Amino acid sequence: MGDDAADGSRLSGPSPAEPGTPTVGGGWPVIDGWAKASLSLQGPLLWRTLLHKSACLSCAWGTGGQNGGFSDELGEPLQRCLKSVEAISAELQAAVPERLFGQRNLSQLQELSSLEADRLGRLSQPLILRQGRSHYERIGWDDVFELTEAAFRVPPERLASYSSGRSSNEAAYLLQLLLRALGSNNLADCSDLCHAPSTVGLNEVFGSGTSMVSLESFKQADCVVLVGSNAPANHPRLMNELIQLRQRGGTVIVINPVLEVGLLKFGSPAFPIRSLLKGSSIASIFLQPVPGSDTAVFVGIQKALLEANQIRRDFLAAHAEGWEAVLEQARATPWEAITACCGLSREELAHAAAAIGRAKGVVFAWAMGITHHANGTTNVHAIANTALLSGNVGKPGAGTMPIRGHSNVQGFGSMGVTVKLRTELRQALEELLGRPLSPVPGYDTRALIEAADAGAVDTLLCLGGNLWGANPDSAEAKRALSRIDTVVYLATKPNQGHFHGLAARNTLVLPVFNRFETPHRTTTESGNNFVRLNEPGSTHLKGADLISEVAFLAELARRLLGTDPIDWGRLQDAAYVRELIGRTVPGYGPIAQIDASRQEFSVEGRLFNEPTFATPSGRARMEITPLPALELPKPEHFGGLAPDEAGVVLALITARSYGQHNTVVYKQGDQYRGMPHRNTILMNRADLARAGFRAHQRVTVQGEAGALENVEIIPGEIRSGAALMFYPEANAIIRAVIDSRSGTPAFKRVPVLVRAHQDRLGPDG
Repeated sequence: MGDDAADGSRLSGPSPAEPGTPTVGGGWPVIDGWAKASLSLQGPLLWRTLLHKSACLSCAWGTGGQNGGFSDELGEPLQRCLKSVEAISAELQAAVPERLFGQRNLSQLQELSSLEADRLGRLSQPLILRQGRSHYERIGWDDVFELTEAAFRVPPERLASYSSGRSSNEAAYLLQLLLRALGSNNLADCSDLCHAPSTVGLNEVFGSGTSMVSLESFKQADCVVLVGSNAPANHPRLMNELIQLRQRGGTVIVINPVLEVGLLKFGSPAFPIRSLLKGSSIASIFLQPVPGSDTAVFVGIQKALLEANQIRRDFLAAHAEGWEAVLEQARATPWEAITACCGLSREELAHAAAAIGRAKGVVFAWAMGITHHANGTTNVHAIANTALLSGNVGKPGAGTMPIRGHSNVQGFGSMGVTVKLRTELRQALEELLGRPLSPVPGYDTRALIEAADAGAVDTLLCLGGNLWGANPDSAEAKRALSRIDTVVYLATKPNQGHFHGLAARNTLVLPVFNRFETPHRTTTESGNNFVRLNEPGSTHLKGADLISEVAFLAELARRLLGTDPIDWGRLQDAAYVRELIGRTVPGYGPIAQIDASRQEFSVEGRLFNEPTFATPSGRARMEITPLPALELPKPEHFGGLAPDEAGVVLALITARSYGQHNTVVYKQGDQYRGMPHRNTILMNRADLARAGFRAHQRVTVQGEAGALENVEIIPGEIRSGAALMFYPEANAIIRAVIDSRSGTPAFKRVPVLVRAHQDRLGPDG
């Protein structure tokens, strides 16, 4: 199959929402971004950093490590993306002027957008906001440790942490070791808000919660099913692999309610001659289901495989449990129920199933379009079931592959920063500490917010991240954090959480080195289980009073625990931390020698190239996946519409823009979707007509937790009945509905009423 060939449905190009909207993802805007960054005043420093031997700061598909700044784990060159440049450039900003926090009070700081907060610069001095004060003030490190030590001397059930994947394995290991030694299991993590359904679901099926596909294995696939992922924006390096797969005759099946332009064609600078100018075809088949109906989509694919006699019964009998019930569900579920739920035709689902059935090796990959639902874990089970029924696990070129967001979010889970600690790690930690760990279940991120709101948390340590900004129902998150006595933020730059997530008594914002500045070696883990070694570096900030996260946590542990039962002060030595990791973390044995060997490695026991899995029986454990009920409420649920008021109820998808990483915004607009600023809503043209709206009209978007005013309508290629707005701004209107099996909120199917009075019409109304 040639580069521009397509064998599927729904592949007519999108109608641009605005004149000038790109018809190819990536392409020249990427080159323009690189050129502007390279020619800026920080250009030479940017390039020096790009070449530094450390892992990319952006997504878990990033590059770097011992092969050099532009190489992947196989040594392939030209694997840096613009998202990486944006992340590095933000870290290379000048320090926040020392006078700024004295000049701007809290009210002024709270007016800042995510972009404006990030553009303040790098944090370079420790800061404190004391109870009753209106300004952050500078504080010395001796006072920081005195306050933090006192705050940590509380009953363990009232002590908690929250973390992001920005930091290192060493800091993550120290964080969980400290809290567990103190008797607390309250280790909330950003993964609770994103891929926890993947971890929980895959653990239940295969006994391992990560990708079973290495980069080398991925290159052997001849079909990829990409579900609920806007990889052109969030994982651009993955696009290089999809381009190569299409060029070797493979098939890409994209399942997404939004027809993202980069998933149709993508122009990659890694292939400047054959790809950059016109773009390379990505999707062979593009399906646009109803948001939240993914389980129905995969049950439909299973039913089509069954009817085409393409079920691998011999494989299932030898390597799976519970498969008979799953097959019976697919057989017994009427096509009418499946198509009514997902909005796709029987023919479309059969077409996708046929492509899966004829492939030699299929990789099933997904992001938060699968996990951000009230049935997110069930969605993961439905994908895993489909992979098993078609025989596409336990061999090279096939398997399940959750696409992780932050660069080391998976490493944090490996290090034990989780409320669902694996038995092997628990036993190893108990042996290290010489006593049983607390049996009291810990708070995941949503449980932490609820506990804090109930006044049950005294002290919170945040290792990176933006806890306020990452949570649904922003008012609830702000109120909950305000009921905690002391909140300690370790960060490289200011974010909105430092201005809205304020403690009752003391809020500390402490400046730390980033990955390429840290004065000692660190490690990180990619989403494909590859452990990278990051060499030491230095900061460009002059006169800055920074601390490494390892140094901070080790010193705090020394003050609290002394030498019981280990010499906590010795943990200042990151190499010693790696020695402990090698002794206790399953699959991480080689890390103990990595300082001497400089050999990066794959975590043992996760890459299943044979159909023997990490379950007690060695067989995959399958379960049936009920179709979800997806009816939207009526306008009366939101208070109703006035007689003269136009309105429509939609399923809102919250998403990142193309110029964004997690809660950090680098660009106000999103040129690929034609959304020129953050206060916009992407809607299907049929929904505009049904509601009597017009393009660019200003409306109110009302959710169950609040409303956003003066929102501009942008017409676009999104499934009818759905809409898209930007995260984290839309969090203000989202009530926290969670997946009961994983604790993850349903950010991708939020009921909203879009409404407009006549006096709220746009300038043409």
